[in-house]
Amino acid sequence: MAAEITARKSRDSKPIWFVRKGELEAAGLESATLSWAKANGFDGQAGRVLTVPGVNGEIAGALFGLGKDENRLAAGKLATALPDGAWHIAGAVNEPDLTALSFLLGGYKFTRYTKKDKTSISLTLPEGADKADVKRLAKAVALARDLINTPTNDMGPVALETAVRDVADEHKASVNVVKGDALLKKNFPMIHAVGRAGSEEPRLIDLEWGKKNAPKVTLVGKGVCFDTGGLDIKPASSMLLMKKDMGGAANVLALAQLIMDAKLPVRLRLLIPAVENSIAANAFRPSDVLTSRKGLTVEIGNTDAEGRLVLADALALADEEEPEILIDMATLTGAARVALGPDLPPFYSNDDAFAWDVAASATAVADPVWRMPLWTPYEAKLSSRVADMNNVTTDGFAGSITAALFLQRFVTRTKTWAHFDIFGWNPVEKAHSPIGGEAQAIRALYRLLKERYPAS
Repeated sequence: MAAEITARKSRDSKPIWFVRKGELEAAGLESATLSWAKANGFDGQAGRVLTVPGVNGEIAGALFGLGKDENRLAAGKLATALPDGAWHIAGAVNEPDLTALSFLLGGYKFTRYTKKDKTSISLTLPEGADKADVKRLAKAVALARDLINTPTNDMGPVALETAVRDVADEHKASVNVVKGDALLKKNFPMIHAVGRAGSEEPRLIDLEWGKKNAPKVTLVGKGVCFDTGGLDIKPASSMLLMKKDMGGAANVLALAQLIMDAKLPVRLRLLIPAVENSIAANAFRPSDVLTSRKGLTVEIGNTDAEGRLVLADALALADEEEPEILIDMATLTGAARVALGPDLPPFYSNDDAFAWDVAASATAVADPVWRMPLWTPYEAKLSSRVADMNNVTTDGFAGSITAALFLQRFVTRTKTWAHFDIFGWNPVEKAHSPIGGEAQAIRALYRLLKERYPAS
């Protein structure tokens, strides 16, 4: 990250005055600064930054507009709009943690394939902010973004496994991997079927951390490193962003990193089926019938609905040990984007109390989600004449709901399960995020888990 947070204000640190729309006169500015703002038409417009000159023409500070309807992550704009140097906020802020975090998130840049960013900007930690937690969250979001932004030639199943091992090594977690034909021997037939046509062997990555007698929390993430659609091939325009089809895996890995770094007293398990849905002579076909780990048979109505197949085997494994909480995340359906757009991920849960807690946590940390129903009458849409179920429906309606209902068939023992149908991508620049890969819902889930399992 190009932006940094410092614990103490340096001597050369310059002030930033936060100004709400229409409240310039009440901002407590010196007369010269107030006159400068008026002369430049500054009145607290949302996201506007106006530098303030000193007596010798040097930059003496800056004004930042909050607008009328304050964006709680607006301070991310400061990381890119302010000149280099050290800065501090003049006065108190309502949400110091979110202010500091948004500044760090706004300073994120993906530079793997470009010249390293030489900008240097820092913000003194606002009073009342938890520096350790802010930096922990910023690091996790950057991890998810980096993984999603990396193209598949450098982020296939092998590289995704390496990323998991790197996080595991940092936190002394164990990792077990089942790959290639061993997936058949260990009874993960649908992961094998989806990934066997790829140039790199499909695999199930299994990370474990924490004391064995602690409450079990299991995370499952869709790790389709690229999705051509298989034999039901996508058009070229639909393949442009398919490097992000492992966004679910990136997000659960980032959430796992948060849990381990905060040392939450849980028994964490992370399961990532990592595959590439490619086209070759051995690719699985429309009308094939696959037998899942759970024993349910699945007719393939469309090979482009592969994410739910690999998730199903992983969820069945997770469900076998009945964790207290089971969460899966996946860039699963376009229907979710049609329903709620790219910024508001739908989630589904079999536990109403847990769903309320998710919604409350999401609101608390400005990490939006929206609960959608597991509408059981739609299960009939997944029926098949030759198998227990089909992996798609035929009428094109309620695609995100029916995908969630498909996954629910593989979770029968776990009391609390939630499925997040994320987009994992910012299509337009925001104050706290550039265009590109994005972490969604993990800050909300981290807050919930911290409250349920507080660190000692």
